[in-house]
Amino acid sequence: MTMRSLTPSQLIACATGCSDDHLIDIGRHRVHAQIADDFKALQQAAKKAGFSLAIASSFRDFNRQSAIWNAKFSGKRPVFNKQQVAIDLSTLTDIDKCHAILLYSALPGASRHHLGTDIDVYDEAAIAADYELQLNPHEYSETGPFALLTAWLDNNLKAYGFYRPYQDDLGGVSPEPWHISHIKQSQIMCSQITLEVIENQIKCSDLLGKEAIVKHLPTLFNRYVTNVAPMPI
Repeated sequence: MTMRSLTPSQLIACATGCSDDHLIDIGRHRVHAQIADDFKALQQAAKKAGFSLAIASSFRDFNRQSAIWNAKFSGKRPVFNKQQVAIDLSTLTDIDKCHAILLYSALPGASRHHLGTDIDVYDEAAIAADYELQLNPHEYSETGPFALLTAWLDNNLKAYGFYRPYQDDLGGVSPEPWHISHIKQSQIMCSQITLEVIENQIKCSDLLGKEAIVKHLPTLFNRYVTNVAPMPI
């Protein structure tokens, strides 16, 4: 099924993680059908440069993102600040818990990983087989195992149709050098994610902290959903 065959309601369902009609398989992962060729081309170019560009995470549906959210909100899964120090959420109000979680975990229904256009990547050749991937800033820094890949991606992402939406600290989601996004298709998918769509999705969910989320949704939406790096020209 191509994106042209989807109805408006089906497209919204895909963009919010409630449908996988827009996806195809790449190995063990699923991505948007319209980005597969570009990603494979990026992988091949990386291979020629000496990297083994692998997918750590791609599509996550609404239920999976909700499970991550609820585990963090309830304290069953750690929540880290920008210094990678675990936070004691028990001392925070519900809305402050939301802000803490949103530094690194997206609001279900508004996650870019619902789109199928966004992928977390790493260099499989740079680590041992038993290495436990963390996807934290240190791994992609100048002293981390993926420093060379980071530099190569800086210079080559745009040529293959990708960019980093969380390149810089814009006061919302913390920088994520591992997170790449297909420029054209992510723009198409993101156009479906409106404040009204997300509000309806949250109200019908079992998310912890739902009342605080809905009450403060305009602020959360502007700070953590639409507040990303501009598309490359």
